[in-house]
Amino acid sequence: MSAIRLLVLGAVRRHGRAHGYQVRADLEFWGAHEWSNTKPGSIYHALKQMAKQGVLLAHEVAPSAAGGPPRTEYELTEAGRAEYFNLLREALSSYDQKADVLTSALGFMVDLPRAEALALLRERLGRLAAWRSAVTDHYVPEDGPEPLGHIGEIMHRWVSSADAEAEWTRGLIGRIEAGTYSFADDPGDSFAGVLAAPEAS
Repeated sequence: MSAIRLLVLGAVRRHGRAHGYQVRADLEFWGAHEWSNTKPGSIYHALKQMAKQGVLLAHEVAPSAAGGPPRTEYELTEAGRAEYFNLLREALSSYDQKADVLTSALGFMVDLPRAEALALLRERLGRLAAWRSAVTDHYVPEDGPEPLGHIGEIMHRWVSSADAEAEWTRGLIGRIEAGTYSFADDPGDSFAGVLAAPEAS
C-alpha cells in the first residue's frame, strides 16, 4: 500500500474539494515530508494519476483575483471514497504495514466511528499475536538469540518488535476506549486544530 495514496485521498476528503496547494499544506503541517516519501512533486503527481484512474474528479476553476493560471480542484468520486476507507481499514488492522502507512492511517482514524476504529485495532493485536506465535514456533525468546547464532538476532528483533507494537496498540485502544479524540460519530470537528490554516485569498 502507498502512504501517499492514503494521505492524498484523506486530505482531499477533509476539504470536500481541494487543490494541490491545500493538500500539500495539510501534509506539510503534519510533517509528512519528514516521515514519508510525500514530497510536493509526488503530491501533484498522485492527484493527476488518481484523477485519471477515476478515484478523484478534477475541476478547473477560475484564477484568483491576484492573477495566475487556473487551478485544478479535486474531489473524491464514489470509487475514491470506497478506496480511501478500504486503505484506512487495511492500514489500521494489519500488523505488517510500513511505518509511513500506519502513521498515515493514524492521522485519519477519526474518520471512522469509534467502535469500528477499536475493532480494527483489536484485529491488529490479534494479527500481531499470530505473527509472534509463528516466530516462536522456531525461536524461544527466553533462551535468547545466541543458540541460533547471529541469525537468531533476526527472530529476536521480530519478537521484540511484535511485543513493542502490541504494547503500543493496547495503549492506543485504552485511550480511545477512555473517550480520547473525537471520532466520526462524535459531535464536533474531529480535525479541529490539526489542519493547516486556510490559504489567504
